[in-house]
Amino acid sequence: MTTTVQATTPTDEAPRRDDLGWHGSSFATQVWVLTQRSLNSFLRDPRMLFFSLLQPLVMLLLFSQVFGGISKLGSLHQWGSYINYLLPSTLVTTAMTSAMSSGVGLLTEMSNGVIARFRSMPVSLFSVLLARSLSDTVRMAIQLIVMLIAAALLFGFTPAGGMMGVAAALLVSLVVGWGLGWLFLAIATWVKKAETMQAVAFLTMFPLMFGSSAYMPVSTMPGWVQVIANINPLSYAIFASRGLATTIWEANPAYTLFASLAISGVIALVGGYIATRNFRRTN
Repeated sequence: MTTTVQATTPTDEAPRRDDLGWHGSSFATQVWVLTQRSLNSFLRDPRMLFFSLLQPLVMLLLFSQVFGGISKLGSLHQWGSYINYLLPSTLVTTAMTSAMSSGVGLLTEMSNGVIARFRSMPVSLFSVLLARSLSDTVRMAIQLIVMLIAAALLFGFTPAGGMMGVAAALLVSLVVGWGLGWLFLAIATWVKKAETMQAVAFLTMFPLMFGSSAYMPVSTMPGWVQVIANINPLSYAIFASRGLATTIWEANPAYTLFASLAISGVIALVGGYIATRNFRRTN
């Protein structure tokens, strides 16, 4: 009795696991695609686009008109008009307010199942956070540029620093907003609810905004408020933005510029680490 042994050729081998299905794109491609996705959701919604651009203009109108009379104070005469003093700081405070929406947007996607779908795909969870941060920074830049144009055309904003100084002030504000965006992303991964997120965010923002030189010179404040304003990290960014735009520095230029960028970098690193750790644990 003879037994026939059938030879197995390479074409008869079962396909390897690595040859089956899609195993994901590169990290850079994931960030690019997810950033475009977040931006498209913002740009394709006329109502969201309109109110996002309107909010900083309303704030600028209210503060410039309500507090415009204090430009007659001796401590403000060197800026010429209150709008020249106000707008550079408004760039920073608007960037901070816009940064809060990073956390709110992330919470929305966590609650509606978008993040759960990303988790089922070969996508880096950190790329989701980074794309959210980058897209919100682009949205922030659009808001600030529109506000600058409106301030020049409608409110007589004439900074001594010219276009280069204003561009530098805008860049500083974007760096600050980007760093704070990571802080709010970290808060979002911790609180889990939009209502709690907004409460924590406003509790954080208002002391930083009004306990700084954003709306009044530090020298005009009560002594204990001056101490808070001088150690307020937002004050460094405001000093840098105002100095770059108006060429009038309220503190040492190199120190305030370095401090504002360094603090933003530290906040981004710490916030990014906490956000990524919590994000991976909860999703």
